[in-house]
Amino acid sequence: MALPDQDTALALLRQMLRIRRFEDRCAQLYSAGKIRGFLHLYNGEEAIAAGIIPLLDAKDAILATYREHGHALARGVDMGAVMAEMYGKQEGCSRGRGGSMHLFDAGTRFYGGNAIVAGALPLAVGLALADKLQNRAHVSVCFFGEGAAAEGEFHESLNLAALWQLPVLFVCENNLYAMGTALVRSEAETDIHLKARSYGLHSAAVDGMDLLAVREAATVAIGHVRAGNGPYLLECHTYRFRAHSMFDSQLYRDKAEVAQWQARDPIDLYERELLNLGLIEAGSRAALEAEVEAEVEAAVAFAEAGTWEPVEQLTRDVYTQPAA
Repeated sequence: MALPDQDTALALLRQMLRIRRFEDRCAQLYSAGKIRGFLHLYNGEEAIAAGIIPLLDAKDAILATYREHGHALARGVDMGAVMAEMYGKQEGCSRGRGGSMHLFDAGTRFYGGNAIVAGALPLAVGLALADKLQNRAHVSVCFFGEGAAAEGEFHESLNLAALWQLPVLFVCENNLYAMGTALVRSEAETDIHLKARSYGLHSAAVDGMDLLAVREAATVAIGHVRAGNGPYLLECHTYRFRAHSMFDSQLYRDKAEVAQWQARDPIDLYERELLNLGLIEAGSRAALEAEVEAEVEAAVAFAEAGTWEPVEQLTRDVYTQPAA
């Protein structure tokens, strides 16, 4: 695959920095009581969303798990609307009713945000089936964690996608831990992409900390699906730097392991690659970080100024018609 041009290289670096800063700010706001409920952060996994989503067309559909803030931002969902959703304000992308785990934006074909492990996989199969029946050359992309491989929906979805040769790309973000359970303690086969082959899917694994490697592997995978060759599963080996959620004390993994993965921070790795290739200059990252900081703080101000949904609207959308 050809290397990105300078503008694209910078845009990808900026995207990862946006996601990282947004997540760090959310952690601060959660501790301050501004964000409530559950909060699952994406730190460490930025190269996957930033590497894959820009390769998609505007008409392609995206679904994700509950660690989906980065996917929404990479897709182009307005950061202010995402932050307002975190706050539960009605200016949020899901009118403040979904919160962190249920980001949604039909305009960008970003269909969640799903709080159920593996819950997005059958939805992706359904969207892909609709595209095939309507002869639309779209791709449905579903991001999920490796814990989903233990759920029945994973196997049912892969089976039907292969049986009906649907245009769907499954992206497994394998960060080694399903909440507090290590993959090696729950799965006899820890290579998730090999499971896909048992259903007849083409599949591959890639270093999910290396944005250029992810981008190259995704180009092959998306090309395969878009050419009408059926579904594909791409397994990205990655690691979440933060706990599973804000309530997780992380007693199941030791600090040395976390430090080992943090030494391969995807943003640092990518910055070094760009410097070595001469695509950016020393100081480029600092300038981008200043831009990102301003954008994130504007999003926080937007959320702070947002409004709560009136109590009299609480039953809105619960029933199509009001009860007689």
